[in-house]
Amino acid sequence: MTSRRNLALLLLLSAAWILPGLVAHDPWKPDEAYTFGVVFEILKGGSWLVPTLAGEPFLDDPPLYSLSAAAAAKVFSAFLPLHDAARLVTGLWMALTFLFTAAAARELNAGRYGALAVLLLLGSFGLVVRSHQLIPDVAMLTGFAVAYYGFAAAPRRAAWGGFWIGTGTGIAFLATGPLSLVTLAVLAALLPALGAAWRARGYLAALGIAAAAAAPWLAVWPLLLWQRSPALFDAWLWTANIDRYFGGAGLEPGNLGNLYYLRILPWYAFPAWLLALWALWRARAAGLGRPAIVLPLAGFLVTLIVLSASADARELYALPLLPPLALLAVQAPGTLRRGAANAWYWFSVMAFTFFIAVMWFYWSALELGVPARLHQHLLTIRPGYDFGFRWLPFVLGLAYTAAWIAVVAKLKRSPERPAIVWATGITAVWALIAILFIGWADTAKSYRSMIADMGKALPAKYRCISSLGLGEPQRALLDYFAGIVTYREEVPERRRDCDLLLVQGKPLDELVLPVYWKKIWEGQRPADREERYRLYRKTDR
Repeated sequence: MTSRRNLALLLLLSAAWILPGLVAHDPWKPDEAYTFGVVFEILKGGSWLVPTLAGEPFLDDPPLYSLSAAAAAKVFSAFLPLHDAARLVTGLWMALTFLFTAAAARELNAGRYGALAVLLLLGSFGLVVRSHQLIPDVAMLTGFAVAYYGFAAAPRRAAWGGFWIGTGTGIAFLATGPLSLVTLAVLAALLPALGAAWRARGYLAALGIAAAAAAPWLAVWPLLLWQRSPALFDAWLWTANIDRYFGGAGLEPGNLGNLYYLRILPWYAFPAWLLALWALWRARAAGLGRPAIVLPLAGFLVTLIVLSASADARELYALPLLPPLALLAVQAPGTLRRGAANAWYWFSVMAFTFFIAVMWFYWSALELGVPARLHQHLLTIRPGYDFGFRWLPFVLGLAYTAAWIAVVAKLKRSPERPAIVWATGITAVWALIAILFIGWADTAKSYRSMIADMGKALPAKYRCISSLGLGEPQRALLDYFAGIVTYREEVPERRRDCDLLLVQGKPLDELVLPVYWKKIWEGQRPADREERYRLYRKTDR
């Protein structure tokens, strides 16, 4: 097999993994909904300098990802819904992540293992769902991958490596904020103490170039924001970042004893973490000072410590743990003992074949009504789903299934075969979920039908709508689906004397309001047992 053919197959597999799930569903709460709310404001002519959501400043993240998503929406909205068009930019960011992860692996391993690094990264369970969502963290992940390539290249090519260190750091910072900058800066400072390759004078020059390359990313938007409003700058830097990290935003203080990320790692980074441990075990005899060990191991540990020290822990934030694990694990498949390699291969074949068969069984029940009891159960879970046979999902699902069978039947024995089969199986199962069941999932996760139902109850004329307890995702989607901008009672400067009031609460916990508020509508998403929305109209006192 030629290297050109290998590259073509890798590109095909990467595209097959990236594309499913990017379209054909509404923005889902919480992360997609409020991210798209910011994008929607930009598309309506709002300021990119001060990101806003449904009429209010929303400074959780800098504007890089939102701007790129807005650009994608403008380009592709001619033939896709606006939110789907915007989400396509996630595919671009992920393609760049794979590209630079492969480049880093080749730089660290004398031109080898680039494809294997991509296979191990896309084969990690924790990456699959999040890397298909409309969220800034995907761009942050790209920034980390770019920076790792820069660190890998810096000992050999100082100017080139420094440029990419700075560019990657800037991308990560302008995607999600200062935490990424701190993580990569600490890594840059520690590398000379951990590896001889980074003690050369050229590395110091690379850091100088990195600082120059990062400066526009780090300075332009924060300075412009500060010039526009020092108060908004403080809200971004202190409230949305520093206070949140240290627990000053209503969160419990974080500490290294609360090992949230270590607890999720066994499934989140499977199987890369197991292979990384094997690579470390194999490298112990020759010493752990080689760049291919030092950089990914130091990157993983620094990122883990910075994340673990935060008061705000979510699996979403663990994304930057995956590239260094993939870079560390690339040396493992070629050194696995035959029994372990065969076990991994056959486990992959049997497990993914089983899950593919299960997907088709459930699809038959959902769309064809066979078996009937399972069909009824699935519709009970997602009431309102419009089931029925559809040619396009069926044909695409068959294509992915046929590709899986072809890989299993045709792939020849090699050290990389288990990793290839694993990555192909992950791709096939994810694609079947995203293609065959995306509409069924969207029925319950989308707010579209609920907002449309509420719209029918709105008076023909009203001044404005106030809100109580309404979340950021819900405010964003009300604006997108119905053009409704609410005025939150919880924010003094947003209060208005409105004649309508929308309250978000629990199904069995209705707020007691003054008698002049009359309930005119009550609803929720299909099968949602957690949220309940009630609309009130002010009557004569």
